[in-house]
Amino acid sequence: MSVGRRGTAAAALTLAAALALTACGGSSAGGEGTGDKPSAEAGAGGKKSVAQGGKNFGDAAKKTAAMGTDAAPGEWPRTVTHAMGKTELKAQPKRVVVLDVGELDNVVSLGIKPVGLAPTEGSPELPSYLKKNAGTPKNVGTINSLNLEAIAALKPDLILGSQLRAADKYDELSQIAPTVFSLRPGFTWKENYLLNAAALDKTAQAKQKLAAYEERAQNLGKKLGADKPTVSMVRYLPDGVIRLYANASFIGTILKDAGIPRPKNQDIDDLAAEVSAENIDQADADYIFTGSYGDPKATDKSKAQNNPLWKNLGAVKAGHAYDVPDETWYLGLGVTAADEVLADLEKHLTA
Repeated sequence: MSVGRRGTAAAALTLAAALALTACGGSSAGGEGTGDKPSAEAGAGGKKSVAQGGKNFGDAAKKTAAMGTDAAPGEWPRTVTHAMGKTELKAQPKRVVVLDVGELDNVVSLGIKPVGLAPTEGSPELPSYLKKNAGTPKNVGTINSLNLEAIAALKPDLILGSQLRAADKYDELSQIAPTVFSLRPGFTWKENYLLNAAALDKTAQAKQKLAAYEERAQNLGKKLGADKPTVSMVRYLPDGVIRLYANASFIGTILKDAGIPRPKNQDIDDLAAEVSAENIDQADADYIFTGSYGDPKATDKSKAQNNPLWKNLGAVKAGHAYDVPDETWYLGLGVTAADEVLADLEKHLTA
């Protein structure tokens, strides 16, 4: 169980009360979130301090990188420092429950088949790109509506999630099993990966996977040469929300790692800029990649792409506008998804 659990739990509850967002907090989306701009990427009872625009948003990666363990490889018990305090793990976990798609990608990439999964509301199935190696994890609710009874019934020995999604459930979760939380999903995906790996004693393996990803990203950048095309990232979400994803997002980090330039309105240290179907011309770039969260019919995708402004974009006219899988480009949030994204980018940008 957690070290100093009572004190940590009290702090967690205080944090949850102090930082709870308004009811419109955009909790319905997995991965990069939907919701109103101030509370993007928030989970159930989302925490504004690490949500888009919150005071800890910008340095979330740096803070997560400082978390982890000083235990040597193979050393148990070990104490892991994380977003909600410190948690002691007495032995290497064998029954892991993951509370978000990023944690799912992380553990599967490290050879672990989780016993439980909280999928996103917009994509309740096990992601297709992980099905081969993920086993058959039981459903434990969704990322924004956790089923604590279902989690307890699985008798996990480790629960992985994030403060942004489930800080208000941390006390109850930590009574079920040792629980390790990152600050947030999204652009912190590499730091989250190493934090999860520290709890699993898989740090060397995780570093190896990240190094291979970094090399692949750099090789793509070299292949594209000095005169790289600009790339615009458009995601259609329910309720008419259209986002142009920026640097502080999962896909933003991948494009930066490959040295691929962005249009000026997306080259910002934020999750995304928002546009409407009526001003979709702001998505202009040499290449445009579009994703849809959930059912495209529940979004303004059709409205935007039937707009003459869309049809007159240079990328659209040149045949350089592509639909891409939302489950990897936006919901994946892990190294396996990042490798899939790089493969898609290479296919389209070097054709």
